[in-house]
Amino acid sequence: MIEKKKLPIGEEFFRNIRTKGFYYVDKTEFIGELLRTRGSVNLFTRPRRFGKSLNLDMLKTFFEIGTDAELFDGLKIAEEKELCEQHMGKYPVISISLKDVGGEDFQSAYEMLCTVVSEEAARLDFLMESERLMQYDKAKFERLVENQLEKPSELHNSLKLLTRLLRKHYGTSVIVLIDEYDVPLDKAYQNGYYSQMVNLIRSIFSQVLKTNENLEFAVVSGCLQIAKESIFTGLNNFKVRTVSDVRFADCFGFTDWEVNDLLDYYNLGDKFELFKEWYDGYRFGNTHVYCPWDVLNQCDKFLESRSARMEPHWENSSSNSIVKDILEHSSETTRVEIEALISGECVEKPLISGLTYIDFDNRELQKRQMYLWSVLFATGYLTDLAAPVGKVHRLVIPNREILEIYKDRILSWFETKTVSNTERWQKFCTAVKEGEGETVQLLFNSFMADSISIRDTYIRKEMQENFYHGMLLGLMRAEENWIVKSNAESGVGYTDIMIRIPSEKIGCIIEVKYAENGVFEAVCNKALKQIEDEEYLKALQQEGMQTIHKFGIGCYKKSCKVICQKG
Repeated sequence: MIEKKKLPIGEEFFRNIRTKGFYYVDKTEFIGELLRTRGSVNLFTRPRRFGKSLNLDMLKTFFEIGTDAELFDGLKIAEEKELCEQHMGKYPVISISLKDVGGEDFQSAYEMLCTVVSEEAARLDFLMESERLMQYDKAKFERLVENQLEKPSELHNSLKLLTRLLRKHYGTSVIVLIDEYDVPLDKAYQNGYYSQMVNLIRSIFSQVLKTNENLEFAVVSGCLQIAKESIFTGLNNFKVRTVSDVRFADCFGFTDWEVNDLLDYYNLGDKFELFKEWYDGYRFGNTHVYCPWDVLNQCDKFLESRSARMEPHWENSSSNSIVKDILEHSSETTRVEIEALISGECVEKPLISGLTYIDFDNRELQKRQMYLWSVLFATGYLTDLAAPVGKVHRLVIPNREILEIYKDRILSWFETKTVSNTERWQKFCTAVKEGEGETVQLLFNSFMADSISIRDTYIRKEMQENFYHGMLLGLMRAEENWIVKSNAESGVGYTDIMIRIPSEKIGCIIEVKYAENGVFEAVCNKALKQIEDEEYLKALQQEGMQTIHKFGIGCYKKSCKVICQKG
C-alpha cells in the first residue's frame, strides 16, 4: 500500500512542502499571472488563512538566485518554459513577514521590527564577503545583521539598504516580498500607538518602494487594504488586488475541483458536500473558493476518525479584535441587518476600499457602520453574492462555519443583555423551577422580543432549534445553584436541556422544537412525547430528584409556546 502524503497544516514554506512529502495544491500559475500583469508594487488582500504566506514563499523560492528548479517539476509553471528560463532563479530577493511585529507599547513593536529586518539581513550574510561592496557598506550591513542600529533612520532605510547592497553584489535589481503588512497597524491600534506605527511603516515603505532604482518589483500581502495616503503615499504603478478582482481569483483559497481532488486522494470523496456546506461560499472575483485552513484541518479530523464532527477551524486559528466588538457597538438597524444575513438574505452596502484604523473611531454613526461592514467583508466574515456595482456590494454570510460564528456572537450578546435585567430573569428561573409553563412562556417571549431572531427563510430546521436551544441555555446557566447540561445522555437518547437543583431535589427536562409556520401546539406535544418515549427522566430519577418538570417548547421567529407537565 502506497503511503499517502502528509497534509500541509500550518506549513508556510514551499520548499518543505515539495521536499518533505506534503500534499500540495498547485498555485504556481500565480507566478506567470504576476509577471504578465504586475506593477512595480503589488498589494494582495485576502482574509487570513487563505494561503498568502505560502504564495509569497513560493515566489521567493521561484525567483531567488540559486533556487532548485526541480522543486517546480510537474507543476503548472514548469509548462511555461520560456518564462521559467527568463525568470526562475534570476533575482536577489528580500522576504520579510510582519505577523509578529507588535506589543503593548511602541518601543516593543519597534524592537520586534528591528529583529525581523535583522534576521533577514543575517540570511544574506554572504554580502559580508562580497568583493563588490565598499567597507562602509559592509559596516552598515554588519550593524543591521547584529541588530545594533544607532538611530531610527537606519531602520527606516534598512530595506532600501539591502536592495542597494544586493544590486551591487549581483548587478541585478531586487524583488521585495512583505507579508502581513497590516498586522503591526492592527496591534498598534489595539494598544494605543497607532500614529507612531503608521509613521514608521510609511517611512520604511516609502524608502524601499518609492523611486528605488534597485527594485525590480514588490509584492505586499495583508487582510485589509490600508489607505494609500496612509502608508503608500506617492507610489507610482501601484496595483491593488482585492477579493473583488477577477485576476488572481483562484490563486488564494481552494476551488471546487481542488477540494474534490484532495478528498479523493485521501479517500474522503463522500464528505464533499459537508465540506462545501461548511467551508465554501467565498466569492473572489467570479470564482467560488473554500478556506484552505478549514479544508486541511477537517480532512485531518476525518483521517483520524471518519465519524468526526465538522468544526469551525478558521475562527479558532486567530481572531480579529475589531470584528469581535461589532455587535456590542452596533445600532439597532445593524442588528436587524445581521438578522437578515443569518437568515440567508443579503444586505446591500457601499464599502470603502482603503481604510485607516482611525476611521473606526469616527463618531458619525453612518460612517462608522460603513467602516465596520467594510472590515467584515475584507476579513472574510461576509462575501459578495454577485459582482459589486460600483462601491455597492450585495453581502452574504459565506458558509455554515461563519454562520455559526454570527450565531455564537448573538447568543453571547443576548445572554449578557437578558441576565442584566435581574428581576425579569429571576422570575423566569423561578417559573422554570416551579413548573409554571405559562409564566415561562410569557417571559421567554419577552426575552426573544429583545433579541435578534432567525427568520424562516434559509436555515435548516435543526439549526433553528439550536439557536433557541442556545438562548435557553444562556438564561439557565446564569443561575449558579443549578446544574445545567446540554444534550445530556438520558434513557435511550439525548435530551436538549437537563436541569438539576440538588438543594431542592428538583429536576427539569426541556425539549425544544422549531414550530415551522407557527404550528406551536403540535410541536410542544411532540416534544413531550419524545421526553416520555426516550425515557429522558431516568437520569434525574437515578440521581434522587423527587420533583421533575417536563417542558415542551415550540419556537418560531420571535414567539414561543410552552407546555409543561409538572412533576
